[in-house]
Order: sequence, then structure tokens, then C-alpha cells
Amino acid sequence: MATINDVCKAAGVSKATVSRVINGSPQVREKTRIRVLETMKSLGYQPNVLAQALATNTSNTIGLILPHFDSHYFGSILKQTAQTLQKSKKKLFVMESHNSEDGEIEAINTLTTQRCDAIIIYSRYLSEEQLIHYQHQIQRPLVILNRFLSAQQLVSFSFDQYQLGTLAVEHLLELGHRQIACLTTPLDNQTGLLRLQAYRDSLTKREIPVDEALIIEGKSTHFWGYAAVMQLLDQGREFSAIFSCNDDMALGAIRALHERGLSVPKDVSVIGIDNEPAAFYSIPSLSTVSLPIEQLTIDATNLAIKLTNKIPCSPHHFEYYGSLEYRESTRPLES
Repeated sequence: MATINDVCKAAGVSKATVSRVINGSPQVREKTRIRVLETMKSLGYQPNVLAQALATNTSNTIGLILPHFDSHYFGSILKQTAQTLQKSKKKLFVMESHNSEDGEIEAINTLTTQRCDAIIIYSRYLSEEQLIHYQHQIQRPLVILNRFLSAQQLVSFSFDQYQLGTLAVEHLLELGHRQIACLTTPLDNQTGLLRLQAYRDSLTKREIPVDEALIIEGKSTHFWGYAAVMQLLDQGREFSAIFSCNDDMALGAIRALHERGLSVPKDVSVIGIDNEPAAFYSIPSLSTVSLPIEQLTIDATNLAIKLTNKIPCSPHHFEYYGSLEYRESTRPLES
């Protein structure tokens, strides 16, 4: 196996020059850099990545923490992050937080141990104070997805969750619906709470009483959407439309309505949020609110790269908005 000394001898340069080439130092002339790289390739020399990280305090690696890998939504974040880093010739280290506070803490600690140059975390559970603590502790850029944070010490990228919910509910109200059931995502995090608040406020602004019996908290899956609608129907609740706080539950809801002999949208209109691929191909196609998740991910990843290069950023907080996809699952309420 070739060593760094073999590269030095074959290329006719010092060990310091080879190290500078490996670490991407601009202090090496282009002709020398090419010669060293070609020599390394011909000898099959592989730099010791751990030693390189220890020597330079960098690893050329960005860490990504996601709640889980089960949905197209998180798959899209993973894909866009990987592609963006590849263009910058950086490596990706991915961790799953198992959708819990302890999992988020464990993943941050693990990626810090792996000496990642920056960490991008899709956080649902860590408080702003906890995130500030870890930002100071790890001494590396921490980029938070899915949260709008006020602290100037933190960099965050988020969707306006209230706007997303408002857009969906207002669509149903504009179609004439007044008895609207609400299937929420978990209410132990900012996303679920803001989407539910949008539902409440939209009804209140139209002087429509909020019927608490029509609000059911779910777990963001097809099954929970299916089970929630079955529960509403078994209880004899009356509603002409369903606002589902994500597409998966909306698709489960449509299945439940179908099994009970109710037609969508003739009998019940249904709208979701996320614009999952299945939303377009379902029968009927699902009206939903589309999120620019790809653009948010690309922007967040590029900023993480800039921060690893000590390039300051301003502003520190970035917010994105959704757009309505009006499809077959919603229609005006018949008089």
C-alpha cells in the first residue's frame, strides 16, 4: 500500500506540499497540485481521513439528522442534500432521530464525534434554548430545518405553517363548506399546533363556531387518517369537508369514506398538505398545499457549506410559503 512518502518521492515534492494538496490549500501552484493528484491516483494512495480531520479540524463532511426515512418528504430532503453536497465535493453523514427529543440529542452528539464540519437537523422537539446550548457546545455550524427561531445565534429554515393551514382551510371555506372536520398531525410540536391554530382562526374569522368534536389528533400516517374518519362516522358526526394536516392522513380518510359508501368529493371534500406524489395519482386526485421543500433544502445546504468556510450569513432565519393545488377531491358545496 502506497504511503505519503511514496507520493513525495514520485512527485518530487515535500510532505508539506502533499498535505496542502490533500487539504485543498490555495497555497499550492496549479501545476504542482495536478502533478501530486495524478501521482496519488497512479500509486493508489488514499489519505488517512481521520488523521486529516484531526490535523485540520475539518472532515469535509456535513451531517444530516432526519426524524425518519419513511416518507417521500424526508426522502426528498435527503436526496437534495446529497446532490447539493456532491456538487461541492463534500460528503454526507446521515442520522435518524427516531422522531424523539432523545434521538435528536443522540444524533447531534454522534455527528459531533464524527467531526462533521456542520450539522443540518430537522428538529421537532429540542427547544430554542437547547439548540443554542448545542450550538455553543459543538463549536460547529448548526442549521435547523422545520423551525422559525428568533435567536441570532441560530440559523433556521422553515415553512410558514400557519400560512399552509390557512391556505387549505380557506379553500374549503371559499367552496362554501362550514362543517369542516380537522385531522391534525401530532400536537407536541410547532408544526401541528400552528396548522391547528390556522384551522381555528379561519373558522372564527367567518364567525363559524369551532366544533371540538370534529378535531382529532393523529400520527401523520394513512392508518390514523383512516381511523379518525371511521371514528367520526361511528359517532354520527356531520361534516361536508375534511382538512387533513398532511396528505397521508387525507388519503387514509378518503379510503375510510369509500368503505362507508361516501363519495369524494360529491359527499365530502378532502384537502391535505405536502403535495406527496401519491396525491396526484390517487382517485380522486387530492387537493393539497404544495411546499417548496426542494428549494428550502438546497438553500439550507448551501448555507451550511458557506458557514463551514467561515462565510458569515445574514439574515439568520428563512421562511418559505406554500401554494394551493386544486384537484378533484374538493368541490363547491351543493345548496
